[in-house]
Amino acid sequence: MHIEVTNLNKHYGEFHAIKDVNFKIKEGHLVGLIGPSGGGKTSILRMLSGLESPTGGDIYFDGKIATHLPVQERGIGFVFQSYALFKHMTVFDNVAYGLKVLKKSKAEIQDRVTYLLNLMGLAGHERKYPHQLSGGQRQRVAFARALAPEPRLLLLDEPFAAIDAKIRKELRVWLRNLINEFKVTTLFVTHDQDEAIEVADEIILVQGGKIEQQGSPWEIYTKPASSFAASFIGESNVLSHYAPLVGFPSLADLQQDGKWLPDVNVLIRPENIEVRPHNVSHLATAGEKGKVTHVHFRGDSWYLEMDAGPYKLFAYQPVNDRIYQVGDDVNILIHQISVFTKDGTTWIDNQAKQDPQPVFI
Repeated sequence: MHIEVTNLNKHYGEFHAIKDVNFKIKEGHLVGLIGPSGGGKTSILRMLSGLESPTGGDIYFDGKIATHLPVQERGIGFVFQSYALFKHMTVFDNVAYGLKVLKKSKAEIQDRVTYLLNLMGLAGHERKYPHQLSGGQRQRVAFARALAPEPRLLLLDEPFAAIDAKIRKELRVWLRNLINEFKVTTLFVTHDQDEAIEVADEIILVQGGKIEQQGSPWEIYTKPASSFAASFIGESNVLSHYAPLVGFPSLADLQQDGKWLPDVNVLIRPENIEVRPHNVSHLATAGEKGKVTHVHFRGDSWYLEMDAGPYKLFAYQPVNDRIYQVGDDVNILIHQISVFTKDGTTWIDNQAKQDPQPVFI
């Protein structure tokens, strides 16, 4: 199913929750709807499902208007954070519920439920009740129940939020494979950026009831439309009060052609920062002098916090690289920065790297 939303608005009394939202979702795509709590994600999801009606705007399914279509006529599967399984029903009966509502034959129900439980890795659990299953198993039952009637659109509202971190990571891969198997259009609400980046074909980033940016995870990561998008997708050093950095333009140079925003926000991704001892860097004159203030072990890397002039920066070091100590003097080589302009995001390379001055030790 192809989805199109145009000028969608939602008021709750005097509160304007959703403000002129427009987006499209291609058929068969898995799209992550993400943003901070209270940003409007669940309201959008509920209007797509028919559980709530918009105050204004329209919703189209495959080009046909569906704004006020009854829930039961939308062909939607819904998976909730709380699983919403029927506690008094077995796993088999939970999955079969939608098929019974559609008055499918016993043979059809048996075949469909058996197929889904095998696919979900739940064969042998048919006669168990929800309280006899783990959190991950219960969520798989919820997915099987949602998929049983062969929906045209699958809506997922924080489906893994109640599951522990290790199982949640496993379920991300499982979900991606599941959507590839069924090729069903899916909208996935989450506040977990890592979850969205890992599983989604596209991301719709929502803040304050408005769409901040839509694009692939890579597009939003490399070309954020705003400082909010940059800070929400991936980790970043955001410099809100820009002072000159070695190898990069001054504030006056950035503002002189008129396209730069009045308050220049500069973004530095941690992978664009190289940290070396202050007296051994081969590009010492292209970097900032800094001091290590905190060191944290992250399992596969070292997380470094550093003071560099007026800035506090962070970066990662491989575990097999030099181990820095708090108080170490370092050279901080910034390879690239991005600056937010009226035209979007502009990336600027460190020009001092092109013709570094010799360093004598």
